[in-house]
Amino acid sequence: MKKLSALKMDKVWGYELWIASTHPNGPQKEFVEFCGGPYPLLVKVIQADQSLSVQVHPDDETAALLEGPGNVGKTECWYVLSAKPGAKLVYGLNGNPSREQVSAAIEQNALDPLLNQAEVHAGDFVFIPSGTVHAIGAGLRLMEVQQSCDITYRLYDWGRPRELHVQKGVASVKNEGLAKIARFPGRFDCKYFSLEEIAVAGEARFKNESQADKNPAAVQLVYVLEGSGTVESQKCAGGASGPCEQFSAEEIFALAPGEEAVFKSQNARVLKISAN
Repeated sequence: MKKLSALKMDKVWGYELWIASTHPNGPQKEFVEFCGGPYPLLVKVIQADQSLSVQVHPDDETAALLEGPGNVGKTECWYVLSAKPGAKLVYGLNGNPSREQVSAAIEQNALDPLLNQAEVHAGDFVFIPSGTVHAIGAGLRLMEVQQSCDITYRLYDWGRPRELHVQKGVASVKNEGLAKIARFPGRFDCKYFSLEEIAVAGEARFKNESQADKNPAAVQLVYVLEGSGTVESQKCAGGASGPCEQFSAEEIFALAPGEEAVFKSQNARVLKISAN
């Protein structure tokens, strides 16, 4: 078991904490060593003090086409950790505009009417398949699980003088597979990852049932949504069993294949994250 240390990425709109990453643009040395290779997911905490750009990520096929072989796309999801009153995000496009219509709207600086904006609250869950036009609004703090990809195509940036990627972005737009924004249902599965929320009332036992100890994708993650407590593991420092780590909100732990850990608390909720 390994508690991971976050890497902070400052942004013009706030910051990101890369809390589970082997991606070359922000690898955590201890996580790379723990996995023994590239982990297929990237987990972040995003603090949006201002609105992020309106953007889109390619799917696997489009990423390889536009950026070269070996690149993967970015399907992701958000778990809203906190939201200021009235905080909104962009989630897909209104109606079903063609790529030509989207391109024309961007050129005419008239994209706003096409953007589906939704108010969100703490505990809401948003699934964002690759190709979905989206933007995180000001006043939101989110936990994000995504494919290990750092390809972002900005379509519109609210007047900030940053580079846009209209041609590649429009080529990536799909506006398909969108789900209703609602409270996290307790479990979620897609092609790339699975999430399960678990209450720790006394203790909760986690065992990574995989025996594929040479496969980085078999590593499981446990993210603390709220609360605090201790973790027991058979692989504590020095090889002794018993309490070996404290935990608190927004911390994340990695479990190797076959490893077991017990989280103890009276007031915690955690999220188990697995790569599919």
